[in-house]
Parts: sequence; structure tokens; C-alpha cells
Amino acid sequence: MIHRNLEEELDSYPRQKTLFQGMNNGPRIIPRPEHCISRKDMDREALKVLYRLKDKGYLAYLVGGSVRDLLLGKAPKDFDIGTDARPHEVRRLFRYSRIIGKRFRIVHVYFRGGKVIEVSTFRCQCDCDDREALLNGKPDDAIYGTPMEDAFRRDLTINGLFYNIADFSVIDYVGGMEDLKNGIIRSIGEPNHRFLRDPVRMMRAVRHAARTGFTIEPKTWDAICQNAEKIRLCAIPRVRDEWLKDLKSGYSRPWMEYLIKTGLFEAIFPNLSKFLREARSRRQLLGLLAALDKRLGPQNGQQEEPNEALCLAVLLYPAIIRHPLWPTLKSEKLKWPTFEVRSILDELVAPYDFRRSVRDNAAQILSNQWPISLCHRRGSLPKRVWSKHVFRDALFLYNAARELEKEEIFRVKFTKDGVPKRPKKKGKRAKRPVHSRKRG
Repeated sequence: MIHRNLEEELDSYPRQKTLFQGMNNGPRIIPRPEHCISRKDMDREALKVLYRLKDKGYLAYLVGGSVRDLLLGKAPKDFDIGTDARPHEVRRLFRYSRIIGKRFRIVHVYFRGGKVIEVSTFRCQCDCDDREALLNGKPDDAIYGTPMEDAFRRDLTINGLFYNIADFSVIDYVGGMEDLKNGIIRSIGEPNHRFLRDPVRMMRAVRHAARTGFTIEPKTWDAICQNAEKIRLCAIPRVRDEWLKDLKSGYSRPWMEYLIKTGLFEAIFPNLSKFLREARSRRQLLGLLAALDKRLGPQNGQQEEPNEALCLAVLLYPAIIRHPLWPTLKSEKLKWPTFEVRSILDELVAPYDFRRSVRDNAAQILSNQWPISLCHRRGSLPKRVWSKHVFRDALFLYNAARELEKEEIFRVKFTKDGVPKRPKKKGKRAKRPVHSRKRG
């Protein structure tokens, strides 16, 4: 029954239906000499989990984005593991572990240093999650499935690849190796159906296209454009976590370009997009995001940890300066209209919520633009301006905005203690002559 439902879903997607029907002969197995994945590039703790599962007689696969990143020559951030062992069986194998999750039950295995390895059981094509299935009295066989079924329920073909620790081969059920080689982002299954089932998959398709530089396949692209408004059906905190992850990734500019082209930008940021309908304002946003990528991007060795408040301030700056209240807040005195900016920020970022510290810091970064501008014109920098804990982030935003307008930036050099260096005065001070004392 499960196989029949999956085949019906693939009726309008002949390429992957052919792959599915050809599974009788087995998936495509890429042996070790034909791929570049090495255990040297894997996390030590992930290998421990893989080998423990294998030694106990279970299937143990490295799954998801970690396999994709290893094949692309990148260092994965997370190593997720798939197995045919049930959660309670995995829990018995590892002393320091626990079963988590309400929708989908997975096992977190804990190691020293706070490292966590996520282990999930292969699942089948099911319209309900684990919790709903158990409440309806369905057996485990209706929830869990084979590696092939688990591969076909994933979002993109390049994320449906498995690495088998038993023989060091890559297992491809969905044609992901071919798409990875050709640089194509393709949905697994019929795109409209898959995006309606989980609209967040559209954001993930855009994310991987921005990070890898791959081309989104035409049917997948059309489905994203047609169903962009459906992203509002998802839980608000889940959508917020997804776009924050992209904003801090170091690839925020190409990601934003895809959002604008597909219509996801208006659907994800309904209030923000009202102030960014002009081409000039959107160019400014893209320019600021490019500066943010240059500061945080992995291509520059990840010079700094992503600052959530700074990322939020950069995103909102082009809209805030076009808000009707913005001109009324200007002053010729050194004052910080943080409260007023905070109210504008809350309006623009709705319906998403953030920690109070993040919102306050973002509001202070934005309200610091006036004092910095005034200090720049006067050519002085008093302590009550540079002593603010967000001064460096505010200065970065100020200079990034001025560079886009091809204006002179405010150059401030800091000591190792974070104190601005005083500009050297022109000319040298004449030394006073030393006169010998007369003995009385």
C-alpha cells in the first residue's frame, strides 16, 4: 500500500518514477573508489555511533546534508545518522542518550564538550507523524520503513544520498549524484504536492541554490513561484528559524535575490516588503547583505560569529529609513531614540518574535546611526558614543550604508582593548629646554 501511494505521487514526475520502478534491481551503489568521501573528514563521534550500530547488526548510514557537503568538499556542520534500529533500541545502545521530539521521535547521543549526534529511524511515506500514528493505534510498521522509503520522503535529491559505513559506498535512490554532478536543485516527487505537504521545503530549495550556486530545476522553480503564499500556513517560529539561519549563513545576498524573484519575500516578510517595493530600496538591501556576507561569510574564514541583532538590523535598515517616523527622530544633539526605533522595529518584523535582548540590541544599533552621523560631521568621537556595547556593529552598518551611496566612511581605529585611537596631531610639539639649577 505504501509503495502504491508513492508511485501514484510520482505519476507526474516521470524521471523519478522511472527511478522508483527501477528499485527492483536495487539502488545505484557508488563504490569507494568512485567518490571523494573519506572517514578522515568525518566527525569522530559520528563514526563511533555508526560503528556501534553496525557492530550490533543494524544498518548505519550517514544521511542528509552531511553526505552532500562531503561530496562537495565542504565541512558539514552536523552529522545525522539513519538506521533501521527503533528509537528504544538506539537508546539502549548508548548510555548518554535520550529520545526527543513530539512530531518525530529521534535519539540524541551526547558526548563530551556538548557535542550531540542525531540518530533517526528510517521512515516510510506517511501522511501523519509519529505521535498521530501512535494515537490512532497504528503499529510501528506503519511509521517506520526501509531506506528507500526514507530517501523518497526527503525534500531534495541532493539531500537523499546515504553513506554506508559497512562498505564505504554511497547509496543513491533518487538520482542525487547526477543532480549533484550537474549542479541542479530538484524536488523529490511532484513539487506542488511536496510543497503543499510541507511549504518549508521551498525555503530549503532556495537555501541550497544560494549556498551551492546550483540551478533550480524548472518544475521545482514553477512550483515555488505558484505556492509561495503557502509559506504562511507553517508555524511562525519554524519559519523564523529558517530565515534566520539563512541570514547568518554568509550567503544572505543570493538567498534574498531568490526570495524576491520567487515571491517568497512578500510572503515571509509582509510588513517589511511594503517599504521595499522600489528597485532602489531593494538594491540597498542587497548591498547591505553583501557587506554582511563579507564580514561573516565562510569564504573569508568566518571572521566573526554571526550576531543575530546585527543581522536583524541590517535586514530592517532600508525599511526603517523609509518609515514616516524616521525623519522626525533626527536631532542635532547626541541622543539615542531607542524606544521609538524599537516600536518601528516591532512593527516591521511582525509576526515574528525574538528574545528581548536581540530586539533591544538591534534597536540600539539602528538608533546609534544618528549619533555616529553627528560625530562624523563634527570630526570628534566622545566616550559616551564609542562606549556603547553595540558601537562597533552600529559603525559597521553606518559605513556599509555610506559605501553604497559612494560617500566617505567614518574611519575609526581601535586599540586591542577596544578603545578608539586618538588621531595624531599635525606637527611635533617642541621640547622645552632643560636648564641646570644654580647652586645657591
